[in-house]
Amino acid sequence: MGLSNSPHVFEFESGERFFQEMDQDVIADGRFRTKLILDKSSTMIQLGFNISGVAKLICDRSLEEFEEPVQAEGKIILKFGEENLELTDEISLIHRNTNRINVARYIFEFIALAIPVKKIHPKLREVSDDEEEHKLIYVSGAGEMENQEETAKETDPRWAALKALNKK
Repeated sequence: MGLSNSPHVFEFESGERFFQEMDQDVIADGRFRTKLILDKSSTMIQLGFNISGVAKLICDRSLEEFEEPVQAEGKIILKFGEENLELTDEISLIHRNTNRINVARYIFEFIALAIPVKKIHPKLREVSDDEEEHKLIYVSGAGEMENQEETAKETDPRWAALKALNKK
């Protein structure tokens, strides 16, 4: 007997074992609570995820381990069809007779997407922000190209002819 066509609420806890089972190297450990609202209808299943917790990460600068608070929300739509097929990141087809849905992959993906690209230890963030305000960015050749364009504009005889017309 399957689920009735109505909303259902599930809660999950994820820890170190969860991240080890995912066969990945983004998150070594963490503690997360996931509230999943599964809304089943005759043509589809809508999965609404609300995830909160703490991920243990390694600082890109100091290589120290630190805990990063993570909040993530997401939605997945599973439409019933004749085959299993991922249409987009948010929409997939599942076989009509599917009686189990493994949501672990979705939970992991939402957590991984909520992790900052630059993993900086909290004690280094204030220093990092101050340094970035005073940082000069140099792009090799950018100034040279501007100078070449100005020189080209000044020496182009067509411009000289147009300037002469403008003076009259």
